[in-house]
Amino acid sequence: MFVAESNSAVLAVASPPLPKSLSPWKQIVAPVKPFLKAVAKRLAEQVEAFDPEIAVYARYALTNQGKQLRPALVALSAGATGQVRDSLVTVAVIIEMIHLATLVHDDVMDEAVIRRRRPTLAANWGNEISVLLGDCLFAHALKLAASFPAPDICRAVSAATNTVCSGEILQTNRRHNHQITRAEYFRILEMKTAELFALSCELGTWANGATTPERRALRGFGLALGTAYQVYDDCVDLFGSETVVGKSLGTDLAGGKVTLPLLVAFERAGAADRADLQSVVKDWEPRAFPRVLALLEKYDALNESRRVIWGYLESARGSLAALRESESSRGLIGLTEFLAQQTEALGVSA
Repeated sequence: MFVAESNSAVLAVASPPLPKSLSPWKQIVAPVKPFLKAVAKRLAEQVEAFDPEIAVYARYALTNQGKQLRPALVALSAGATGQVRDSLVTVAVIIEMIHLATLVHDDVMDEAVIRRRRPTLAANWGNEISVLLGDCLFAHALKLAASFPAPDICRAVSAATNTVCSGEILQTNRRHNHQITRAEYFRILEMKTAELFALSCELGTWANGATTPERRALRGFGLALGTAYQVYDDCVDLFGSETVVGKSLGTDLAGGKVTLPLLVAFERAGAADRADLQSVVKDWEPRAFPRVLALLEKYDALNESRRVIWGYLESARGSLAALRESESSRGLIGLTEFLAQQTEALGVSA
């Protein structure tokens, strides 16, 4: 059980009228924008804790953040159960650092060359530096977690990190395995991706003395949202546009990862098409990509994947029934609606 921290300063949360020109994402996170700015600032400060020679790599990895989704979950979960306190900035930094460490390692394993519209760390400095820097980021995050007087944060962060890494190992062990089941697939997603979403939501309640039902509700929300997000990301790798998403695509197929769209095709295909897909998964060549897309379209794999994503998003929204309605809880619902819209846009030509 988390112990409330009553002496932590409370961050101002902005709630002015929003310009209609703001993107849907910016409208969702506008109320917690001061918190996200504080997280970005404190995260940048952590670079200075590294040896100057290593700081070059850390700065490259840390200063190119994406949407700050996990820090946003920390702040919105805090707001949904009480106040957004300054101590949660460090909590969000810890979680974001762990997330960035996993991205550095993922790019090595996937042999990705582009991440957020620029070369990956591995593309610039090689796999050895990237693996070691990822390790440094993990270690530094745990060091920050251990700096809290109460042991709750460090225990929760350590357990979640173990779960994330275990999920990555399970996925690696199932590469090129077309016999993986949906149950195995979703378990891996929950471990390697959704766990950090759940941790973000759960630790967001830490300083507020939230009730057990509130913590469970938010953890359930994070698990469902995180699973939906990873299924979406797996679909982007097949049906997205590299110029739009700003990262290398097709890396799952190249790495032998069997994701939900492929699982759907395997489930629905006849013997000949199934054998064709099996050969592609086993001996991947980029020139086979159009053939794979044709088979996925034939068996309606994208629409089935959409239905799965929307099901998880509905489950996430249902988890919030235990919370009182507030601007922050509406923001959490807004995240599910945003992801639903992004899912609908998959495979649609610009």
